[in-house]
Amino acid sequence: MIRKDPELLKNLVEQILMKVGSNFDNAHRVAEALVLSNLVGIDTHGIWHMRMYVEEIRDGEIIPNAKPEILLDTPTSSLISGNWGFGFVSAKLAMDLAIKKARDQNIAVAAIVQTGHIGRLGEYVEMAAREGMISFVFAGGYSEKQQSTVPYGGAEKILHTNPLAIGIPVGDNTPIVVDFATTTLSGSKVKLAALQGKQVASGAIVDADGNPTIDPNDFINGGAHLPFGQHKGFGIMLAIEYLGRIFAGSDSYAEGNKGGLYSGYQGISFVVMKADCFSAMSDFLERGKEMQNRVNKVKPAKEFDQVYTPGDIERKIRLDREKSGIPLSSAEWEDLKSLATEVGVSVN
Repeated sequence: MIRKDPELLKNLVEQILMKVGSNFDNAHRVAEALVLSNLVGIDTHGIWHMRMYVEEIRDGEIIPNAKPEILLDTPTSSLISGNWGFGFVSAKLAMDLAIKKARDQNIAVAAIVQTGHIGRLGEYVEMAAREGMISFVFAGGYSEKQQSTVPYGGAEKILHTNPLAIGIPVGDNTPIVVDFATTTLSGSKVKLAALQGKQVASGAIVDADGNPTIDPNDFINGGAHLPFGQHKGFGIMLAIEYLGRIFAGSDSYAEGNKGGLYSGYQGISFVVMKADCFSAMSDFLERGKEMQNRVNKVKPAKEFDQVYTPGDIERKIRLDREKSGIPLSSAEWEDLKSLATEVGVSVN
């Protein structure tokens, strides 16, 4: 493993994206989001996605200089089209609008359609938590062109990873950030394991014939995800398809090859509500801190050093990587340098 300065990586991502048609603002937003994912240890949603984004631009699936626009707007809701630009840009706008409306109306919802991959959902609920808001993100629609998950009790693929995120402010403490795919592993984690020559945990994937496997290449060669938690995970996965694609109405905005196989029918909902709707903010934060501290003080099981609340580990990793740099495998760094050279960006 080698370590790279976060600012160096941001600058490199910006330069690559501007070489393939992005304006600075969009390139800066993508770089910010990707490097932040690496900083908090969610490397599956970090800079290794860059080659995919460049290929999507070349194939006309993503318009790199597109600006999102508001299609429908009320005091408590917004529907936003990303105009087939980077999902990071339209998702940030959606969360910003939902936060602003919830500040005035106590609760608000925004949804996005016609947009690319939005990256780590946890980033958006963290935005709301910093503003004293509770938030939820539901993302669906990925299976309309390419199914990847075998449902509980089923023998063929139907849905996709259908992720969700929940963010809760805890004052000066690290916010509670729940962020996961409703499959046992995200697609990015399986593909990254294949790239790194690693195996995945048992119970996460099956091969093309439906047999359990730990080889990520079996997934790539026609296999499928399994939902986490068996029937419970599948129930949540299906609910998110309703709360994402169907609620946002993204089917009506699908357009040819735009968005590619993954995002052409993507619909994502952002729900935000003030944490002090029913009690003073000071009371909410005090009780929240007490609950978080109570969990952290639970006696750890064997082979564990501590019980963490969701978001704690990411904070620890970020503190380390801000000081010592972001670790990348030689293969990841060489691929990013190769991509830069291909588009005409020099790398020292």
